[in-house]
Amino acid sequence: MGRIVAIANQKGGVGKTTTAVNLAASLADAGKRVLLIDFDPQANATNGIGLSESNGAGGIYDAMGQTKAPSDVIQDTALEGLKLIPSTPALAGAELELVDVPHRESRLKNICLVLAEQYDFILIDCPPSFGLLTVNALVAAESVLIPVQCEYYAIHGLGQLMDNINRVRRIYNKNLSIEGILLTMLDARNNLCNQVAEEIRMTFSDRVFSSVIPRNVALAEAPSYGRPVLTYNNHSAGSRAYIELAHEVLKKREVFSDHSPLAL
Repeated sequence: MGRIVAIANQKGGVGKTTTAVNLAASLADAGKRVLLIDFDPQANATNGIGLSESNGAGGIYDAMGQTKAPSDVIQDTALEGLKLIPSTPALAGAELELVDVPHRESRLKNICLVLAEQYDFILIDCPPSFGLLTVNALVAAESVLIPVQCEYYAIHGLGQLMDNINRVRRIYNKNLSIEGILLTMLDARNNLCNQVAEEIRMTFSDRVFSSVIPRNVALAEAPSYGRPVLTYNNHSAGSRAYIELAHEVLKKREVFSDHSPLAL
């Protein structure tokens, strides 16, 4: 059964969707069967991978509302081994529509369980908030990968996020673990960036990935072409960083092949 990983941070602009798209592409390039679920109503992951829901096939909103089967809303991408369930702005209404629905926090989990046997990894790109959609993602996931921008407010926001993850773990998903904290947008020439990165490593130690995502022009440009950086400029520093991250994730999966949760 594939590993289900939520990519989450309630703070926006930290490289969450960039990580979801490019980690998914790098895992697929490593020969893994990967499903990316765009669970953000902004649909940035959908657009960033060059797809849309405009072909009428539906997306994650339809699967959440049970008007379409999960397998019917999966789209192929230009990268072999990588599939996508797209999002649209309609997904924003799901939080209101599910308010009175029993077990509303488990809708996405039920979708993932139907599909998990077909993939090595299911990655969920969460919205930049901690509402019902993100709770659904954390209930569905085995682990959560947390992108953190190397900037002043990062540690304070990370502490809040850890508290929320612990709350979900305690109430809904006792097996939820931390896949890792990923330092993003690192400018090695900036002393503050380096200080923040070092403080995060000291505070969270082995939960922090060795791989670091730098500020990189190719990473910024690739979404406008609807392509992961791997197929836009595979020689760029951004592409190499996400390939290294994919290898680190795969190595961690081998070490924790029994899926025992890491301590929060």
